[in-house]
Amino acid sequence: MDVLRVLLVDDHRMLTEALSARLSATPDLWVVGCCVPGDPGLPETVGRLRPDILLIDTQSLGTTSGEVLERVVQARPSIRLVVLTAGYDAARAVDAARAGVTAWIPKEHGIEELIAVLRGVRRDYGWFPPQVLGAVLRELRNDVRQAREQSGPLDVLSDREREVLLGMVAGKRGGQIAEDLVISSQTVRTHTRSILTKLRVHSQLEAVSVACAAGLRGPREQLCATDGSTVTR
Repeated sequence: MDVLRVLLVDDHRMLTEALSARLSATPDLWVVGCCVPGDPGLPETVGRLRPDILLIDTQSLGTTSGEVLERVVQARPSIRLVVLTAGYDAARAVDAARAGVTAWIPKEHGIEELIAVLRGVRRDYGWFPPQVLGAVLRELRNDVRQAREQSGPLDVLSDREREVLLGMVAGKRGGQIAEDLVISSQTVRTHTRSILTKLRVHSQLEAVSVACAAGLRGPREQLCATDGSTVTR
């Protein structure tokens, strides 16, 4: 049985000790240590103890919680972040999700539910209570939409799709693009369909126009001029 290593971070010592004892009595959970949220050495502790999960109450951290969690992840990129908190503050839940928190559990929930959530996190499940989940999903969707609006039109393409599009900009046919990229013509057609879908256009000509407007650059510094022709630097 794989044992899940948990580091507890909470200001309330009695709660931390009681929670540590209860979790440690569970065969597949091991509390590797306890500390307080404001401890400046928390990232170093995480790096030394190598927990799988950081179970933390971020309420006392206020607006610095995101920064603290970011340093923790830098110290151990594979760690999962689980917030144990009081109440159902949707704004705090949204901030937690944006900081990379996998699960957000109000303290009023029972220990068995907490254990179930921790086990789920090990299997890459996330968990936010229904009272805040709607707000979390709505704000994350807004974040994605804003990021897309602010990004370039070609940012949605994979590296290979950009290479295929660059060949199209250069006026190459599918067979020549396939030969240049050492892939099959069928693969080029598949990438072409994906390019049209992602750029929301209906023809290769439209795709080339979008690429020219975006100033597509490739490995040879080939790019589109303002008149739609291509030049090489």
